[in-house]
Amino acid sequence: MDKEFAQKFAREWVEAWNSHNLDKILTHYADDFEMNSPIIQQLVKEPSGCLKGKDAVRAYWSKALEMYPNLHFELLNIFLGVNSIVVNYKGHRGPAAEIFYFNAGGKVAKAYAHYE
Repeated sequence: MDKEFAQKFAREWVEAWNSHNLDKILTHYADDFEMNSPIIQQLVKEPSGCLKGKDAVRAYWSKALEMYPNLHFELLNIFLGVNSIVVNYKGHRGPAAEIFYFNAGGKVAKAYAHYE
């Protein structure tokens, strides 16, 4: 994983979320990406906590943005892996971290959200 790519991705990802522009947020992800989060279990009642594809995740994130109109992320740190990064940030729930696995095209293929 290239440090410059990781830093650019993290900054743009946080800016996209802070803009509340769902199309801008989704530009970081592959069309068939997989999103895993305990919030998926709560918000859309998906027991696995996993959604696949932009359409399914768009509906979930749209609902989340409606529920939290003051949603704001603050980038705290970035950790590099082989084909992945961890973005550590502060959100409305407190500290959080997301693991992003990238495809060959530099788009997120899988994401795993973690909350305190």
